[in-house]
Amino acid sequence: ICAQHLRQAGYSVVVIEKSRGAGGRVATRRLHNTRADHGIRYLEPQGEMVQQLIEIMCDRNLLQLWTETVSDFGSKSSHSLLNRYVSAAGMNSIGKFLATHLEIWFSRRVIALTPTNSKTWHLTLEVLGDSEHPAELTAAAVVVAIPAPQALMLLTTTKGLTSEFIDKLRSVEYDPCITVMAGYSPERHQDLATQDLEWKAISFPNDSYLAWIGLDSSKRQESQQPVFVVQSSASFAENYLEVPDLQQAGKQLLERAGEHLMPWLSTPEWLQVHRWRYAFCQNPLPVSCLTSTNPPPLVCAGDWCNGNQIEGALNSGVAAASWVNSTIANNPLPNFNFILRSL
Repeated sequence: ICAQHLRQAGYSVVVIEKSRGAGGRVATRRLHNTRADHGIRYLEPQGEMVQQLIEIMCDRNLLQLWTETVSDFGSKSSHSLLNRYVSAAGMNSIGKFLATHLEIWFSRRVIALTPTNSKTWHLTLEVLGDSEHPAELTAAAVVVAIPAPQALMLLTTTKGLTSEFIDKLRSVEYDPCITVMAGYSPERHQDLATQDLEWKAISFPNDSYLAWIGLDSSKRQESQQPVFVVQSSASFAENYLEVPDLQQAGKQLLERAGEHLMPWLSTPEWLQVHRWRYAFCQNPLPVSCLTSTNPPPLVCAGDWCNGNQIEGALNSGVAAASWVNSTIANNPLPNFNFILRSL
């Protein structure tokens, strides 16, 4: 979002992305001839910006309504009556949509930021995969749009940043999450019909292992087999932050799911496990973005600014773009809705 605003304002913008695709936690994995959303579960209209994003992506047939209810395990009432939207092509469609027209250098990770005598930034990049792009870059301004703990690791030794700036980054904490993607025999479709499964997603507010389970294959009409996505509690994930092999953690979560719901959930045909070290921000900073007033300009942005998860992240991107623009040329900036409709 920040890059789109600056691009539309006439700046030359390059996005450095360590992964092979755009989106971060808006993540989908291709596996076993299907897809599974192992990051953000859905979009819900939690704020004005998210609502605009949902409306435009629905108009483009990139999102559709998935469910209005998420049940709380052990409760007869639904978690909330609120429309939740997904993409049949995978939630990473959101990242792809927002990345339209941007110049993105994939499989590159910034490992050092160095201010130059000409008041620019020199970026040293680590090459993580095949790419024709160089391993260094010079920029008039830098936006660091990654989780605060990762920004802290990058910026702690960067010259020109104050101790107050670094301390603010250090104060932000995240809860981790372990996600399991599990596929089952096509015959289990009949089991689901027989059991008259009334939920597409269920939350576990009081379980030490589980936080959420979704029937991910219900997002995709062409799915040939039931696929469930299970996300752990933060306390469970804490025990597996440094474990190299997550298969055992995945099996434990599926066994727990089987105990609570359907016993056969503990015996999938296949499973994959992903660790989100920075899943949910718990104590965001009370600012829309974190800026460094020392030249050259540098600003940090993300869901850890002002809270409110996705809405906060979108607002933070807009605020970061506005600040960068104010330090360079003060060009006219388009509004958020215009940006989305131009993609």
